[in-house]
Amino acid sequence: MAALERLDLSGNRFVGDIPDAISACKNLVEVDLSRNKLTGELPWWVFGLALQRASFAGNALSGWIKVPSDAAAALAALDLSSNGFTGAIPPEIATFARLQDLNMSSNSMSGHLPASIERMLLLEVLDVSANKLDGAVPPEIGDAVALRKLLMGRNSLTGGIPEQIGTCNSLIALDLSHNKLTGPIPISMGNLTSLQTVDLSENMLNGSLPTELSDLASLRVLNVSHNLLSGSLPISRFFDSIPYSFISDNAGLCSSQKNSSCNGVMPKPIVFNPNSSSDPMSDAAPSYLSNQHQKKMILSISTLIAIVGAAVIVIGVVTITVLNLRARATAPCSALPTALSDDYHSQSAESPENEAKSGKLVMFGRGSSDFSADEHALLNKDCELGRGGFGTVYKAVLRDGQPVAIKKLTVSSLVKSEDEFKHHVKLLGKVRHHNIVTLRGFYWTSSLQLLIYEFMPAGSLQQHLHECSEESSLSWMERFDIIIGVARALVYLHRHGIIHFNLKSSNVLLDTNGEPRVGDYGLVNLLPMLDRYVLSSKIQSVLGYMAPEFTCRTVKVTEKCDVYSFGVLILEILTGRRPVEYLEDDVIVLSDLVRGVVEEDRLEDCMDPRLSGDFSMDEAMLIIKLGLVCTSQVPSQRPDMAEVVSMLEMVRSPQGTPEDDLV
Repeated sequence: MAALERLDLSGNRFVGDIPDAISACKNLVEVDLSRNKLTGELPWWVFGLALQRASFAGNALSGWIKVPSDAAAALAALDLSSNGFTGAIPPEIATFARLQDLNMSSNSMSGHLPASIERMLLLEVLDVSANKLDGAVPPEIGDAVALRKLLMGRNSLTGGIPEQIGTCNSLIALDLSHNKLTGPIPISMGNLTSLQTVDLSENMLNGSLPTELSDLASLRVLNVSHNLLSGSLPISRFFDSIPYSFISDNAGLCSSQKNSSCNGVMPKPIVFNPNSSSDPMSDAAPSYLSNQHQKKMILSISTLIAIVGAAVIVIGVVTITVLNLRARATAPCSALPTALSDDYHSQSAESPENEAKSGKLVMFGRGSSDFSADEHALLNKDCELGRGGFGTVYKAVLRDGQPVAIKKLTVSSLVKSEDEFKHHVKLLGKVRHHNIVTLRGFYWTSSLQLLIYEFMPAGSLQQHLHECSEESSLSWMERFDIIIGVARALVYLHRHGIIHFNLKSSNVLLDTNGEPRVGDYGLVNLLPMLDRYVLSSKIQSVLGYMAPEFTCRTVKVTEKCDVYSFGVLILEILTGRRPVEYLEDDVIVLSDLVRGVVEEDRLEDCMDPRLSGDFSMDEAMLIIKLGLVCTSQVPSQRPDMAEVVSMLEMVRSPQGTPEDDLV
């Protein structure tokens, strides 16, 4: 056997370790033991003999790959794929200067791709796909000028695609899919004139597709799906006919394939400085600041305004307090019957003038239509539950003992006529969904409008996210359930032509079972027109949730505004942070913060620490990316809520759930 040059035992059922006795075959140049059931480590003689080609693919070999310092340098092809090798790719692999084909795919190898790859000037095929490699693609890859196939998909690579990739002029196939790569697609790829197939899918690449790719005459396949790309597709015959599945799930990417067009640059999300009393729509409203000089200027101006504003607020609070004390002294609180007076704190309901002003409480469905008499008066400060952009909410009890929540609208001067008001409220009263707070009734006069809702005893999502201790904070599964529940509620509302417009964590309530219930829906339709200036000053609490197109008078406000707010809500639920945080000299927008963290592969840094790591990072990444897609600056690039529900269900269960069961 000493004269044996070629040994081919492939495709059998050999088991056990590879015998060291093969090392006695000093003249061996080719060994093929692939497709067996061999175990143990890679034998030392693989690198000790002057082998030219060796294949051990499709076995159950394990352990580290060790290249001795005195290894023979004759290897031209080495296939170790589909085994159980672990550890790092040894930098000494570059010892084999004649190596042309190196396949280590489908193992469990970790660590970085060694920079010594630059010394392998004859390497044509490098396949390290389906391992556990991390770190960046080394820029030294550009020195491997003979590379024809670079396959690194299905790893955990981070960082950007190096510009040096553009010097691999022989490259015909590039696969970097299913990694965690960030940053733009390098323009230098336009230099790869031989390139035929490119797969960059399932990463977090951003920016636009380089127009230089249009000049690649040999390009046949380009898959950039499931990234964060934006802008228009390059104009060329190739991109005009590219399959939609190759560009899908890129929220900002627009093309005829996606039945969308780029509508120009949309403004950033609306963020107003709470210390400013100026016009909220003016250019002076601060946004996410980019340099220190602007930050200092904003700080000094906002500090001055804050001092003046604080003085005005103090005077106002004192005045209101005095008036309230006088009002309570002249009109003691008591529960009110079915006929209510809008002048509820100073005049007697006995007078003819007051009877003309009185309205009637209308309740939908069965149940009591008046309130019990107890020590708390309706619309009493002591019964107040909270305040929002559209009004103040109070707790009351019906005569049958059922608690209700009463919203007193504070936009009375904007509300439509009585007939239109009652017509729209009755439509809202027909809304029935297990994730939506039920509207039980209403009360109308020209200067007082009340909406009667079922009472949610467990408080709001805002309270559970921002006002509770670590011990009582929401678990991962509870947060997931809330996200899906709110999404289903929005699907129902949108299918019935109702835009919520005011979605935020304080308008997501929890019932006794912890189920989310969306409230405050459809109230914007009570107004005669969507005056954005007025509403923006009224709905200060929605800042950070409000879609950027709301500032553009020429852009129609649609259900995609709710999708944007829902995306912000996702980020708030998973991070435990508020949509906008005002620091001493900065303004932090949550969506910007999370997008930056994701691009840097530091997702765990922004997750709510109260979760204590008790969640699936893969699930979290998918849901966070969904939140970022929903907060796309271009409305047409946001998914509709039915698509959002489907994606959430796929994250939870690969089999999914029929859409009819979701809503």
